[in-house]
Amino acid sequence: MMRDKGTELWGKYEPFHIPLNDYRVANIVITNHAKSRYLDRISDEGSNEGDIAPWIWQSLRQKRIQPYSQHDQNAYLIDDDTVVIAEFTELAGERNHFGYQLYCMTIVSFLGKISRTPQLRDLRAYYSLLRQTRRVKMIKKRRKRK
Repeated sequence: MMRDKGTELWGKYEPFHIPLNDYRVANIVITNHAKSRYLDRISDEGSNEGDIAPWIWQSLRQKRIQPYSQHDQNAYLIDDDTVVIAEFTELAGERNHFGYQLYCMTIVSFLGKISRTPQLRDLRAYYSLLRQTRRVKMIKKRRKRK
């Protein structure tokens, strides 16, 4: 659990969750795919994968994470530049002081920075472009076999 890692000691009366939209995030899990994407597309020289969770906690705490758009439920923007794909799962048996359900934020992937990759401004077009290039690669591969 990342709840204790990357967070400074909070005060006795501070909540141990951070609200993001309708979710109360109490834990962050980063997939291996997201770690590799972070190192490839986001990180600067000298940073490592251990810096990801504290950076995301800090971004959550400072309210620098926002939904990408109304249509994309899983896409979020950090600092209006970095596009992140995240999923939320309920933590079984975990509730806050008021009885609201707490969630685990799973970082699935880092798509990149909009400043470096302008195609990320329109995610639907970006995804369709990726599907089209994969489709073309598969068609070419089939032709070679025959």
